Amino acid sequence: MRISDPLHTLYVRRLRRQVAAGRLPEHVGLVMDGNRRWARRKGMSNPSVGHQYGAEHVEDLLAWCDTLAIRHVTVFVCSTENLRRRDAAEVAFLMHTIERVVATHLTRPAAEWRVHVAGALDILPARTAHALTQAVAATRDRTGAHVTLAVGYGGRQEVVDAIRELLYERAGAGHSVEDIAAGLTADDITRHLYTAGQPEPDLVIRTSGEQRMSNFLLWQSAYSELYFCEPYWPAFREVDFLRALRSYAGRLRRYGA
Repeated sequence: MRISDPLHTLYVRRLRRQVAAGRLPEHVGLVMDGNRRWARRKGMSNPSVGHQYGAEHVEDLLAWCDTLAIRHVTVFVCSTENLRRRDAAEVAFLMHTIERVVATHLTRPAAEWRVHVAGALDILPARTAHALTQAVAATRDRTGAHVTLAVGYGGRQEVVDAIRELLYERAGAGHSVEDIAAGLTADDITRHLYTAGQPEPDLVIRTSGEQRMSNFLLWQSAYSELYFCEPYWPAFREVDFLRALRSYAGRLRRYGA
């Protein structure tokens, strides 16, 4: 292992130079998959502990992005399906982990990232929703890059909520259903998404070897480049991130054409 470490270090440095010299995404979305499987592979008696390692690993990701001046990151922390289908003890552990990481990592004075939240806060435990709301408020005046935490998030529900909000807004302004339908555009819906005001992701990365979107940023990622890799999220290294960026730089983006 010691013999290969210097070679690995040289390889990572070379990758950094290659990536920095190429085309970089403005916005990276990341499905942090494989926390529990990683914990089981490590022989941990409670696989939920993988969520703790995974949540703390987000700070490493943000540091890598900061080095490359990638100013928008969205991480899929917890889906609506997770909340409904997972064991109550696991969900409670995950919520506590989110609260702690937000307080100790993302909102500490030395941190520079501005925090946003995408998801239905009303389906989260009150304490978790409060912690996330406080993080948004505490970082609102920061001028650094933006990190969006997708918590209690579902892409289909986001679109439903956006359309519902749009209909209420237009109806409140006196528009008829016919008028709303006749003038409806994709931009109208985009302005009412949880992520309104944020750029669409250029690159979406999913770890753990799974190759599916799992209801993540379905509207926003219509033209995103997708990258799937084998490492479980807690084992995702800088070199894996750089390889994803190198793959992105080598692609010809067609935006549906």
